[in-house]
Amino acid sequence: MDSPGTSPRAGASAVAPLADTDPRVYRRRWLILGVLITSLMAIVLDNTVLNVALKTIAEPVAGLGASQSQLEWAINSYTLVFAGLLFTFGVVGDRVGRKRMLMGGLAAFGFFSLVTAYAQTPDQLVWARAAMGLAAAAVMPQTLSIISNVFDPAERPRAIGIWAVAVGIGVAIGPIVGGLLLAHFWWGSVFLINVPFTAVSVAAIALLVPESKNPQPGRIDYVGVLASIAGLVLVVYGIIQGGDKGSWVHPDVLGPIVIGAAILAFFAWYEARIRYPSLDVRLFRDPRLSSAIAALSLVFFGMMGALFFLSFYLQSVRGYTPLKAGAFSLAFAVAQMLTAPRSPALVRRFGAKAVVSTGLLLVTVALISYQLLGLATPIAVLAVAFFIQGAGMGLVMPPSTEAVMSVVPRERAGSGSALTNTARQVSGALGVAVLGSVLAQVYRSQLSPHLANLPAAARDAATGSITASQAVAAKLGPAGQELARFADSSFVHAMHITTLISAAITLLGALVVMRWMPGRATAARPVPATGAAAPAVVPAAEPVLAGEAPHAEAASVNGEASPDRTAVPNGAASRNGPRAADGVAGHGGSVAMGG
Repeated sequence: MDSPGTSPRAGASAVAPLADTDPRVYRRRWLILGVLITSLMAIVLDNTVLNVALKTIAEPVAGLGASQSQLEWAINSYTLVFAGLLFTFGVVGDRVGRKRMLMGGLAAFGFFSLVTAYAQTPDQLVWARAAMGLAAAAVMPQTLSIISNVFDPAERPRAIGIWAVAVGIGVAIGPIVGGLLLAHFWWGSVFLINVPFTAVSVAAIALLVPESKNPQPGRIDYVGVLASIAGLVLVVYGIIQGGDKGSWVHPDVLGPIVIGAAILAFFAWYEARIRYPSLDVRLFRDPRLSSAIAALSLVFFGMMGALFFLSFYLQSVRGYTPLKAGAFSLAFAVAQMLTAPRSPALVRRFGAKAVVSTGLLLVTVALISYQLLGLATPIAVLAVAFFIQGAGMGLVMPPSTEAVMSVVPRERAGSGSALTNTARQVSGALGVAVLGSVLAQVYRSQLSPHLANLPAAARDAATGSITASQAVAAKLGPAGQELARFADSSFVHAMHITTLISAAITLLGALVVMRWMPGRATAARPVPATGAAAPAVVPAAEPVLAGEAPHAEAASVNGEASPDRTAVPNGAASRNGPRAADGVAGHGGSVAMGG
């Protein structure tokens, strides 16, 4: 049992991979990975499939007539509940069984998707999306947890790299799927498609995925769960209110932000002092984990905020259909498919610091390049920017995710998985809230001087969003053409300001990684054996983390470390032994000796 003030390390894990104890799991481990990725796709797709449907939902006839703040809440109600419950469901999965939690979460996700598809008002949409977020929170942590328990440390970086590719592709093809559906069906079809998808996934999991648990589970942290949800919701609510009211010093803006920040501060203080925290803040003492979480958070902050307003740029300003607008994300997906599978090899050669910081710099370059977008810019510029951004994401996600999972013990993999997913979801929600609010405020300030001749009711409606502005312009007939042009130019100006903020955020992430993420581990050097003892492999001098004792990895006589870090007698490698010698970081973060 853990005691307050201590944090178990991944290298101290007493739980062997399931593939080492069950031959059937070993033979089908890659098939299991495929099933997990398939089940994950519905959850990931839903993070971005809504973006391409935002314009349709904002329309009063074809959609629900949602305002910009209601659209932001349709996205953030999902991500906030998702993020707030990830820790809890990660711990619950470790306790009651990850397979059981995964199947239950997918079934609930399919049901709530059906409810969301038939929402009749913006408020119903927001609440139904929140219910979908609750179900998604039960699914996401279990996928990485099962990967950590099925694959040994030598193969795990490759498996996580494939997992990260799937996440990235899901994020990228969401708009394409949404565009295809909107071209032939009503807006609710972007949610209805989840129903058959989740049903097939549940059946495949029941047949192929093994069950696993934490042999020493802790209690559920109810206080921490409630505090994290309340704090996040209040902070994001205040930020969105700031965009709606056009002022950041209004009591309705500062009040929720200050109270939410105080609750989150209490959450961090409380989690550091209880025996079974939903978030073990002591893990952040390890620079591998803290810098990796910072990288994931900042890159998703910039990405989700950019995807939010680029959907309006393509459809409202440039006049593309949802399908054509979604097709541009193909460049994003292709770039990730090219870079993410290669990131483990790049990490072995250059180190995680170099790879992750390069990825963040590429994302920064892509966000800066959005300054080139205007009312008539060749659209190929956006495709190139998407490709660069996708390449950067492919370099950031796998190494950062593996860095986190290498710190957390295998028996608590649910907590580690929840940590990475929470970083992505919370930062994505804040990205939409903060950047969406900035976009709305700048757009309103740019457009308002051109609305002086309109009635008060029309002025208020026109400044709600670019979709609302165009709706007002359409009602004015030929006289509204000038208003439509002003709306387009005002939106492009607001988008330029917002992308600069996004670029500054991702650049900050690159600087954080360069400063604090550990660099490439130096090659291990053999130490002459004494007596009859087998030769040991001792890592060359490298920084030792605070509170962490230096340790030597045992090896076989041919220099191949076994994945469970035990010596292999008489030179006989274990079944997974040869794979542990490829220089891949192990559970404790050390590197096995390469040939």
